[in-house]
Amino acid sequence: MTRGLPSEDLFIYDLANNHQGDLAHASEIVRCIGEVNAAGHVAGALKFQFRQLDSFIHEDFKRRLDHKYVRRFSETRLETKAFAHLADLVRQAGMLTMCTPFDEESVDVAVDMGIEILKVASCSADDWPLLEKVARARKPVVASTAGLRIQEVDLLVNFFETERVEVALMHCVALYPTPDNLLRLNQIRGFRDRYRGIAVGWSTHENPDNVSAVQIAYACGARLFERHVGIETGEYKLNANSSTPQQVARWIAAYHHARSMMGGEERPPTGQEERDTLVELKRGAYVRRAVARGNAITDGDVFFAMPVQSGQLTSGQWRTGLAADRDYQAGAPLSDSLAEQSAGDERHVYQIMLQVRAMLNEANIAVNADAEIEISHHYGLARFREHGAVIITCINRSYAKKLVVQLPRQKHPYHFHKKKEETFQLLAGDLEVSLDGNRSASKPGDTFLVQPGQWHEFHTLDGCIFEEISTTHYDDDSFYEDPVIARMERCRRKTRVEKWAEYFSKPHAV
Repeated sequence: MTRGLPSEDLFIYDLANNHQGDLAHASEIVRCIGEVNAAGHVAGALKFQFRQLDSFIHEDFKRRLDHKYVRRFSETRLETKAFAHLADLVRQAGMLTMCTPFDEESVDVAVDMGIEILKVASCSADDWPLLEKVARARKPVVASTAGLRIQEVDLLVNFFETERVEVALMHCVALYPTPDNLLRLNQIRGFRDRYRGIAVGWSTHENPDNVSAVQIAYACGARLFERHVGIETGEYKLNANSSTPQQVARWIAAYHHARSMMGGEERPPTGQEERDTLVELKRGAYVRRAVARGNAITDGDVFFAMPVQSGQLTSGQWRTGLAADRDYQAGAPLSDSLAEQSAGDERHVYQIMLQVRAMLNEANIAVNADAEIEISHHYGLARFREHGAVIITCINRSYAKKLVVQLPRQKHPYHFHKKKEETFQLLAGDLEVSLDGNRSASKPGDTFLVQPGQWHEFHTLDGCIFEEISTTHYDDDSFYEDPVIARMERCRRKTRVEKWAEYFSKPHAV
């Protein structure tokens, strides 16, 4: 158990009023759900709902059993002592305890009981006296959002962030049960994009036999999953949006299936079986006529056909002008060792620029069409992936704006400027900055000032994009610590490419 929200996906089982005010019945639900959760190998939290009915319901309405919720809450009343007993059972079952308080006094009860996570119900998401009390409890919060306008969700998220309270956001539709055509699962993706860094989940009220919804929710980015749970007996029946333990088990199994199908978000290396299958379908490069060792092989000297033989160059690895590594007779397969010959600077630059464009696209950063591009490679293009950066100059007047892109594991060595003052802001990724020997890690949004004469260098682990706002840029105003770089003419450590739009609008050799 942790003090905050689990780092893994979390399943929330809402007991609601399905305990029926019967402690023995509630205990059996906890036992059954605990067994299903353990068998499903997921992080689970069982959630109570707390209302202090003596003050929660107005005195004039306490006997008004024509109001369905007054009647429901009154008939299923369970005392605090009983909930404390159930909380112990939940922990014994290996689950977190969680509670939705509907009034301020219930927040105190939950805190006194040691409940780990608080829930804000959709109907309470604009109840500011209650929200302020919840925030003061200093517990992690899961907040549902049914019926809220997006501006109200913005306000709710900002409130808890301002209060330094860990919050997760739940897409929710307050229809019981929710028809499939009203689930609006794309809202999960919208929340993930709008509220970066906040866990997003799905509080579900659809038909409990619908297991495809949890799979779609996971695919959309949900990482918390909530539904009402209970058990049926001869005396007690479940409502149409509550799940039996058997239905919960199928729900969790569907989640595992979706997770297996989705895989990781990072693109992994291809497995050997898949590589073998693809190679069997590829064409190999063969010489059409005899070629002597050392001669350039032209397009007219080769043809492509399957199958690819062991150690053979594929059609995808072919490029015209490769030098023959030995004498080839007509019809012979070209050796795959030819692929190791230098591809040339133009092709290298193209590969770099494709990766830079992909990083900018992932970060949703647009570049003006007339932006100038410069690949800064302090030890040559061959070592660019170790040292350097791609610098995109958007504006250079009495002020200048640049985008600086570093690929994973790249360093930009110590240097200073005599004329230019710079302010940098990290837009995406990770960045470590050394300023006059003082090293600090930056997170997206952080800014740092570099004044004329200050030594500075950059380093990234997973790649980054940062913005530079400065006074006018001058080509002769960078001075490097490393004498090897300092002695180089600028043109030897920089490669200029066409303007942004022009570069990507023309064909390049692949």
